[in-house]
Amino acid sequence: MPETSSNSSRIIDCIKVWPQYLIPQHGLSKIMYWLMRVRCKPLKNLIINQFINLYNVKLNEAERESVDKYVSFNDFFTRHLKKSARTWSLNGSSILSPVDGTISQIGKLDNNKIIQAKGKTYTIDTLLANDVDTIAKLNDGFFTTLYLSPKDYHRIHMPVRGKLIKSIYVPGNLFAVNNATVRNVDNLFSRNERFISIFETDLGLMAKIMVGAIFVGSMETVWLGQLTPPYIHQLDIREYKEEPVVFKQGEEFGHFNMGSTVILIFEKKYLRWITSLKSDDSIQVGQELGKVIN
Repeated sequence: MPETSSNSSRIIDCIKVWPQYLIPQHGLSKIMYWLMRVRCKPLKNLIINQFINLYNVKLNEAERESVDKYVSFNDFFTRHLKKSARTWSLNGSSILSPVDGTISQIGKLDNNKIIQAKGKTYTIDTLLANDVDTIAKLNDGFFTTLYLSPKDYHRIHMPVRGKLIKSIYVPGNLFAVNNATVRNVDNLFSRNERFISIFETDLGLMAKIMVGAIFVGSMETVWLGQLTPPYIHQLDIREYKEEPVVFKQGEEFGHFNMGSTVILIFEKKYLRWITSLKSDDSIQVGQELGKVIN
């Protein structure tokens, strides 16, 4: 019976995953980008209300509790929360969750490899677009992969105070980042489009990676604005030496315009994760993920 169940799960995964190799990922994401910004009030209200019911969205946590106050579905999807909706432990001795979501994986790099799923790993070399200096400093460090489902709050905050020193936009695929795809597509997060931000922090170097996905055709940061679309087909590397961009712990960093994934990587000698945290645990923005080691 267990083997039959396992075979059935693999078949279901294949049905979910393999069409993604054939569909026009970026084309469909452009269509979704347009649909999310339709301002026809009856249509956008209908979509928002159905979405709230389908995903059990807690709109009472949002600054704007009325559907009528959102000009489009995207405006609703990227909603701000009330300050009282989350508990923040703002201090220099904690690493905070930058998002609402689910812990996909959390742990320590093993020979620069990150766990993607059971039996699957990939390297930070490919994830970080072979940025040699960054990779050398993060060697054998700590990582966590955080998945944002459609129902989650989609703004991204700073886990610690940091000074931005470099950003790298990496073009790529737009595979989904759901469990079935994570289990079956090799090197998923280093194949997908992503935006890498490198920070100097009191914990040493930190890499923060926003990973794009199907229908996540748009990512934004507070200092650059909308990153995609339009899509570009080459690396875009920017250094921030003369005009540093500094973020406080907890400060808003950017957002996704649909659900996706954020990956954090820290240097090895400065922190430890909260031992009770494990894969599939739900987390909230501002929640303590780790402790600083003095």
